[in-house]
Amino acid sequence: MKTTVVNIVTPDGPVYDSEVSMVIVKTVTGEMGILPGHIPTVAPLTVSAVRLKKDNNKTDIVAVSGGFVEIRSDKVTILTPSAERADSIDLARAKEAVKRAEQRLQNKQDDIDFKRAELSLKRAMNRINVKEGNI
Repeated sequence: MKTTVVNIVTPDGPVYDSEVSMVIVKTVTGEMGILPGHIPTVAPLTVSAVRLKKDNNKTDIVAVSGGFVEIRSDKVTILTPSAERADSIDLARAKEAVKRAEQRLQNKQDDIDFKRAELSLKRAMNRINVKEGNI
């Protein structure tokens, strides 16, 4: 079966580098399945899970916090502000981040940046869902 190389890169460095048979990402316009030989494309991503299917019926999952996907016929590159593999997510830390974000959203103070708090909540919920396999 054909494969394509996938690189997921953050400002801190590479998070994922492997050959896969299919990549599934969530763009701002919807979900996109990418197979080897896909037409070249660049698309913005949402806070979501990236599913990376391998030939051995194994699927790797990586939580990303937005960014862009660049697709070439033989390579997929995902550039994102942050990314975590499912097996490296600290569930307790993610749940604590949800609590903090919810508290910020419930406090109706003028100095609270609601957009930042909402985005923080989305990222934390995404990490929890990826860790627990609820994608």
